[in-house]
Amino acid sequence: MDESVIDKLKILAESAKYDVSCSSSGTTRSNQKGGIGNAAGWGICHSFAEDGRCISLLKIMLTNHCIYDCAYCINRRSNDLKRATFSVTELVNLTIEFYRRNYIEGLFLSSGVVRNPDYTMERLVRVAKDLRLVHRFNGYIHLKSIPGASRELVNEAGLYADRLSVNIEIPNEKSLQLLAPEKDFQSVFKPMSYIQQGVLESAEERKKYRYAPRFAPAGQSTQMIVGATAETDKDILQLSSALYQRPSMKRVYYSGYIPVNTYDNRLPVLKQAPLVRENRLYQADWLLRFYQFKVDEIVNDAYPDLDLEVDPKLSWALRNPQAFPVDINRADYEMLLRVPGIGVKSAKLILVSRRYGRLGALQLKKMGIVMKKAQYFITCNELPVRTINELSPLSVRSLLSRKPGRKADDRQQVIQFEE
Repeated sequence: MDESVIDKLKILAESAKYDVSCSSSGTTRSNQKGGIGNAAGWGICHSFAEDGRCISLLKIMLTNHCIYDCAYCINRRSNDLKRATFSVTELVNLTIEFYRRNYIEGLFLSSGVVRNPDYTMERLVRVAKDLRLVHRFNGYIHLKSIPGASRELVNEAGLYADRLSVNIEIPNEKSLQLLAPEKDFQSVFKPMSYIQQGVLESAEERKKYRYAPRFAPAGQSTQMIVGATAETDKDILQLSSALYQRPSMKRVYYSGYIPVNTYDNRLPVLKQAPLVRENRLYQADWLLRFYQFKVDEIVNDAYPDLDLEVDPKLSWALRNPQAFPVDINRADYEMLLRVPGIGVKSAKLILVSRRYGRLGALQLKKMGIVMKKAQYFITCNELPVRTINELSPLSVRSLLSRKPGRKADDRQQVIQFEE
């Protein structure tokens, strides 16, 4: 491999690491005779870095040059850092060579904005198009759609990419104007709507014509930065909930703000990214998508931010002791999902298993239920532990949160909640 390409790879892979919305799933693009790559079945085989980021894809930027000067971005125009740009041919060949060496099974491609959004988007589309049509690459491709790009280019990108994404970054337009005055929400939401329309139109076409081309079969995703602005978790989750109402939106990713531009006084002073808050948002996001919770049940005006000491489901249960204890042998599926320690699979197992007899603590434990949490919120056959109402929400919280006397981690954001 040419040394200049290796140097570019080092620079542009480093520049791409701050985008977390790179997991790959939801597509069944199978291999074809004479082609290379396969994204069928379970999708991509994932590997993970120490921080939990997916590294199974070639995660790269086309260029880290950018015409914008966003305060939170490492690649902002005013930063003095090494810049590099791949040609379309270089990036296509690099992807194919990495695949043939079994380093990767797909491509996650983003870019800084050079000249204008359409110029940049056109180059991204050319990379995907050459991989599909020239090299007959059938692996997974995730393209970042450039905010402000034209509908024609977004529509063309959807024909070659498995997933498209447009990053919101800042969850409030007023805050976005403060940190990135050259951007606005309209430039972000327009490409989102183009992707949604393309997915819906493709679905209708495939009902009529079996072999009609698929448009972004894995849908779209987006990312929000957490901790760079003053938005509460309620603000963030309300926006996420609204986005999930769109049929093509598959995932909203949350990225704890990493202080890469500490010299900019518009940004908060943090010792490190608020990783605990980021994790709590992912847990709350899971409740919205799979556990039938509403935003105002997880966070509200009285509690606008998530509890950093306990997970969101446990926090809800502690605030609503009147809903418990739940009789495992009689409760419906929706109520089982709200019991701390019971997941989607175990709730379904309970529904099936109790047809054949009353369930006790031993059977529940074998199903994978986290009895350390669940025991305070349920009743079942031969369960001797006192419930939340026999103790108190405060007592249960102290038993399930951090141990008394344990020193808090001052590197994380800490939110005080009333007892």
